Amino acid sequence: MNRLKDATPHILVIGDLMIDHYLWGGCERISPEAPVQVVDIARETTVLGGAGNVINNLVTLGARVSVAGVIGDDENGIELKNMLSSLGASCEGLIIQEGRKTSKKSRIIASNQQILRYDKESKDSVEVQSAQKVVAYVASIVDQCDMVILSDYGKGVITDAVAQGVISSARAKGKKVLVDPKGKDYSKYSGAYLLTPNKKEASEATGIAIKDEASLRTALLSLKAACDLQCSMITLSEDGIAIYDESMRRYPTVAKEVFDVTGAGDTVIASLSFALSCGLSIDEAAPFANHAAAVVVGKIGSATVTLDEIETYESSLHQSTSDAHIKLQNEIVMIAQRLKREGKRIVFTNGCFDILHVGHVKYLQEAKSYGDILIVGLNSDSSVRELKGPTRPVNPENDRAYILAALESVDYVVMFSDETPYELIKSIAPDILVKGGDYEGKSVVGAEFSGELRLVQFVDGKSTTATIARINEGTTC
Repeated sequence: MNRLKDATPHILVIGDLMIDHYLWGGCERISPEAPVQVVDIARETTVLGGAGNVINNLVTLGARVSVAGVIGDDENGIELKNMLSSLGASCEGLIIQEGRKTSKKSRIIASNQQILRYDKESKDSVEVQSAQKVVAYVASIVDQCDMVILSDYGKGVITDAVAQGVISSARAKGKKVLVDPKGKDYSKYSGAYLLTPNKKEASEATGIAIKDEASLRTALLSLKAACDLQCSMITLSEDGIAIYDESMRRYPTVAKEVFDVTGAGDTVIASLSFALSCGLSIDEAAPFANHAAAVVVGKIGSATVTLDEIETYESSLHQSTSDAHIKLQNEIVMIAQRLKREGKRIVFTNGCFDILHVGHVKYLQEAKSYGDILIVGLNSDSSVRELKGPTRPVNPENDRAYILAALESVDYVVMFSDETPYELIKSIAPDILVKGGDYEGKSVVGAEFSGELRLVQFVDGKSTTATIARINEGTTC
């Protein structure tokens, strides 16, 4: 994950762009005019859909995006272009075709349940001249890009000529093309790096009923051979992702709650391309895409995912390394702000945690029980020496941080060099500040910046000082 944090790959997206329009409200009665629900609309939202949702995901992950596609000379086209521009995406490859309807899909959501959708769009293939302009734009910019995505929603932009023109230009410059395919005939995608069909789509395209490991492998091999792919992939919903290059591998996923699968495929191809553009191997990119999709299906509507959200999800599965939980002070402040927006209760405590013992573990477990996220401020080596004397700490700061971060009860570790964590607590402003029971009746540094102070009693006889004393005396417990 650290390799992705400061990365800004340039990714080119070509495909069917559309607007997803949501009407949100509640339903408390049936219409007297017909047996249908009456929805009282409270608010409206619009987000980019189709290939636009791929772009949205790429931007939230941190990529620079250039866009190529065809829209109409209508109000929806103007709105869509403005939405792309507001994201910071380059719209130079956006071709306007007279008389074409820009796709807009409107959904009515009542009590978080989608009850109706109505569409306004053109589905015919784009005109030959429009297709040629798209291909020409791609040829002019592909050398500046790290990766190319074809997002085919079957709305007429990704014609055979567009698909092959894009793939040809990309391959000539040594660029990978990732394709989210549509339809049953995948021949137009021949020469791409990989396709991302789901199990149903792959079965229809290959004519192979995917029902076990053997049929899955056969379908992967069939796609790889038929489309001249470097890597074959099939997404398997809750069963994760299967890939085949020289051999078959499966990467399972776990979505804790599934509210809406809208746009999950967009998230998969966006996160795959982002990870591959940053130098990750396909075996690293596939689990990353899995985790991104698992986050997105827990949201309502065509949703996006951030690196922080993926990291939090991986932490919840206990699949992240300790390094991922150790943060700098500026990072922890931003994380705390995001977590508060998500309604999480943040707990903060601090200490030297020199030689970790059962007293520490029980203390941290109780601290975590007071909220959702436990942040531990760790005294740096210089800070420990100021507090404990020149012979301490026994364990250096990086070792102490790594061991703390490995504990199930600890979500994040952040180091501080001051004698007290005053400035750190001020910047985080935790909901709950936890200190040891020996602070009963005493003033606690930073308490004024927290919502609540909790004191936790220490385990009798368990301390780093006592442990060191026993070592020096050569005694045992």
